[in-house]
Amino acid sequence: MTDHPSTIEAHDRASQAAAALIELTGIRHHDVAVVLGSGWVSAAEALGTTVAEVEMTQLPFFTSPVVAGHAGRVRSIDADGVRVLVFFGRTHLYEERGVDAVTHGVRTAAAAGCRTIVLTNGCGGLDPSWQPGTPVLIKDHLNLTGTSPLHGAHFVDLTDLYSSRLREICKRLDPTLAEGIYGQFRGPMYETPAEIAMLRAIGGNLVGMSTALEAIVARSLGMEILGISLVTNLAAGMSGQALNHEEVLAAGTAASTAMGGLLSRVIRELG
Repeated sequence: MTDHPSTIEAHDRASQAAAALIELTGIRHHDVAVVLGSGWVSAAEALGTTVAEVEMTQLPFFTSPVVAGHAGRVRSIDADGVRVLVFFGRTHLYEERGVDAVTHGVRTAAAAGCRTIVLTNGCGGLDPSWQPGTPVLIKDHLNLTGTSPLHGAHFVDLTDLYSSRLREICKRLDPTLAEGIYGQFRGPMYETPAEIAMLRAIGGNLVGMSTALEAIVARSLGMEILGISLVTNLAAGMSGQALNHEEVLAAGTAASTAMGGLLSRVIRELG
């Protein structure tokens, strides 16, 4: 199958960004990529020894995150011999920079050698037992954005998209971890109570504005994917309270250090 011209362009941009990353960090190859969602920034401190760090805007075709809680840096970490590439923030579809901007970090990680990627996010929870600060492993997703991150007739199998092997490693390290099905909406508005009811009816119990499109591209590039949502609030209509981004950041920050400890153990297990 011949690659669609837009796919070739996206690959070329990622290759340029990966080449710049090598030049700026001096690290020729990374093993595992981690994308940190809203409020997850301090989780990186537990992952290992920082070798190098650059601003996202120093890399071709990256732009600064516009959302509070996304720091806009890329860090290379040595986790006992496992080379980890950490993205502090991401581009969201609602920023209207195009779907390739949303997935550029994933493509760059693959071009930098990463064969495993950990996608994290702060999200709304539909299960009342998941209080703010609860981590949930993503076992599947519902792409409710109305778009695809792939170009042309690029057929990709999404069976076991969120690796059952990696989820089992996580549950062995922390048997209390729950699993859920994540629904990605386009945003930036939060979902209505009716939309949350629809999501529940079709099987979802986590909701947010990221991750699914990135996971699809990661699979298309042959990467193994671990998804972890941090429940930062109950979904719309469940608590009787209005939703706000400050609540998301506060819950994420409060739990991110513990999440860093879990990620650190998982990454070393992979190594």
